[in-house]
Amino acid sequence: MMDAKSWNEEGNNLCVTKSYKEAVEAYKQALCVDKNYPQAWNNLGNALGELKRYAEAYAAFDTAIALKANYHQAWYNRGLVLKEMGAYGNAIESFNQAIAISEDPLYCHQREAIWLHKKLYHV
Repeated sequence: MMDAKSWNEEGNNLCVTKSYKEAVEAYKQALCVDKNYPQAWNNLGNALGELKRYAEAYAAFDTAIALKANYHQAWYNRGLVLKEMGAYGNAIESFNQAIAISEDPLYCHQREAIWLHKKLYHV
């Protein structure tokens, strides 16, 4: 029987080959073994996002954050999904949370891209 970490790694390997539906199932298996595994929740959210299942992805990121409040990658990924959903204000809030934890230039870039988008299309 595989442990949660092994199922999570299997999901990651499936994502590399763009097998997102299968990856979702692997992450769900990881969470059956350990429902309090924030990395598996985050990775599940990423795979669901790739499948454009944004509401489910959002819920997965929220769970990852609830389990690990300083999980900057989950805050960032939550922001990306919110951006895809057109919830720009909430996306900025998520990016701000990610930046407060880790000042990754990618996080800043995504936040600034929303400001630019709003300036270009809402003038």
